[in-house]
Amino acid sequence: MKTTTRILLVLVAWFAQALPLSAETVTLNLKDADISALINTVAEVTDRNFIIDPRVKGKVTVVSSRPMDSEEVYQVFLSILKVHGFAAVPSGAVIKIVPDVNAKQDSIPTVGDRAPGRGDEMVTRVVQVDNVAAAQMVPILRPLVPQQGHLAAYPATNVLIISDRASNVDRLVSIIRRIDQVSDSEIEVIPLEHASANEVVRVLTSLERAAPAGKAKVPAAAGGPVLVADERTNSVLLGGDRAARLRLRAIISHLDTPLDAGGNTDVVYLRYAEAEELVSVLKGVGKIEEKEVAGKGAAPGRSEFDIQADAATNALVITAPPDIMRSLKRVISQLDVRRAQVLVDAVIAEVSLDTARELGVQWVYNGVGSEGGEGPVGLINFTNTGNTIADVINSAADVLDGGTLPTPAGNILLGGGKVEKGSSSNYLAILNALASDTNTNILSTPTLVTLDNEEAEIIIGENVPFLTGSFTSTGAGDSATNPFQTIQREDIGLTLKIKPQINEGNALKLDIEQEVSSIADSVAGASDLITSKRAIKTSVMVEDGEVVVLGGLIEEQINESVQKVPLLGDIPLLGLLFQSRGADVTRKNLMVFIHPVIMRDAAVTAEYTNSKYNYLRSLQLGQDQEGVNLMPSKRQPVLPEWGEPLGQPPIHTQPKADSQEQDAAVYEWADE
Repeated sequence: MKTTTRILLVLVAWFAQALPLSAETVTLNLKDADISALINTVAEVTDRNFIIDPRVKGKVTVVSSRPMDSEEVYQVFLSILKVHGFAAVPSGAVIKIVPDVNAKQDSIPTVGDRAPGRGDEMVTRVVQVDNVAAAQMVPILRPLVPQQGHLAAYPATNVLIISDRASNVDRLVSIIRRIDQVSDSEIEVIPLEHASANEVVRVLTSLERAAPAGKAKVPAAAGGPVLVADERTNSVLLGGDRAARLRLRAIISHLDTPLDAGGNTDVVYLRYAEAEELVSVLKGVGKIEEKEVAGKGAAPGRSEFDIQADAATNALVITAPPDIMRSLKRVISQLDVRRAQVLVDAVIAEVSLDTARELGVQWVYNGVGSEGGEGPVGLINFTNTGNTIADVINSAADVLDGGTLPTPAGNILLGGGKVEKGSSSNYLAILNALASDTNTNILSTPTLVTLDNEEAEIIIGENVPFLTGSFTSTGAGDSATNPFQTIQREDIGLTLKIKPQINEGNALKLDIEQEVSSIADSVAGASDLITSKRAIKTSVMVEDGEVVVLGGLIEEQINESVQKVPLLGDIPLLGLLFQSRGADVTRKNLMVFIHPVIMRDAAVTAEYTNSKYNYLRSLQLGQDQEGVNLMPSKRQPVLPEWGEPLGQPPIHTQPKADSQEQDAAVYEWADE
């Protein structure tokens, strides 16, 4: 009981001391007083501690008509500081008086909805915006914030950050709350049964653009109508305020009505596909749609359709109900697309080496026979050499009879002996020697461009006639009547046939047929020309811009032959006079490479065309500078620069000193 009484006495004494202070009032009437004196007075009345910035200077005038308590005096003091461009910034137990420009960068308090601050107190407030983008509100509120204040938006959390006097911040928050309202704009999905969604949207969009005179058009961002067509479900997505949506919904209901006639005719012009090729595909799609329409219980005759192709204009004439028409147009839009092209560079390299060596000695002796007649007594005749000794004897006999010397075989023939007509003793010895080396290097680089999934073929060669048969009929006399021969012509040279297919990504499937044929050397016993042929037929997968090897052949043939006289040919050293040796070595190396490039647009096509064109032009200019010209008195025609009209002469008639370097854009993908 004593403790409670003691506490009550203490509280009464405290209130007795506090009441005179709270009840103390001050009437401020100052005229051109120094601001430092005003700060001292406010510090005594409000019992606050102040730190004054050296830049805080000036004269103040205050006129009051009634006494004010300490809190009212402090609010008036903050208003005086605002008028003179200063601000009070609380910092612990003291209040700093600084210029307005530096106040927002100092430790001004951050307030909220429960304690927003009072009067001209400098505060910072974070305002959450729920229904409107905060960044869109900054341009609207910026004119309401003084220059020394701060206003910014943080899009990540959609908030506004405001630093200013508490009274102005409260005003801005009130404006934000009125703007940040839930809009009545909604999105409606209106499915159509008879009309096309794309056509309805096109009509309504044109109607909105052609607004009546004097009526402002409301943009979509400001609540105006938004129209989008969903082609897959044949629906119209309608957005905007309620009044605009009601008006457009009524128009859509009038447009989505069935036609009076059983069908509708439309002409669809194609850009890339061929009309005649699409007819069969679209008829198959139309039959499926016709069954679905019949299954829904449509009126008889309504599901009939017809498709015709006009080759002259590359267009399709379609007669079908609206629902089938929509399905057909959707299929056409997916098929009528620009197809990519494929550039195929091929390298066919063939290297062959033929080496031949022959060495042999042949003998013959012709003496008197047993009955006095002439006949051969001894003969060594080797058949693995170019010239046999029997051929040489016959040739010599022809010369003695007045004939001409025949053409010897392509080797060295040395010999000696005695050959006399009527002589009883003739002898002859010949030496055959041959060393030949033949190198063949064939390099072909055909280039071919074709559309995706289109077969292309290039043939570079000659059309050679081959005799396939003959007929000769003898009549009553000895002369032939109506003789004739049958001839078949074949292409001899390089043939490249390719069909590319672009798969997902940059992969290419190539169906390739490549053939290289030529006329071979004649062979003894052959009835006609002999052709050599190298062909490849394959399907490969290759990435865009990569190089793939199609096939190769490395072949080596070695033929060795030795002919000799038994016993005599085995004698060391001396046996070489009774031997004939021959050796043939043939080596062939054939490789085929393919380099495909996908050209999806005109820019890539022009780039590769420009590279090829400039390469040929640089070669032509180089030959012209070197004086390679069949008619030196006249200049050979030079291709113009890329981009110049081909029907006009080139701009320069003499090549410049650096023109060959400028035009040396040689396209060599194998070195990349």
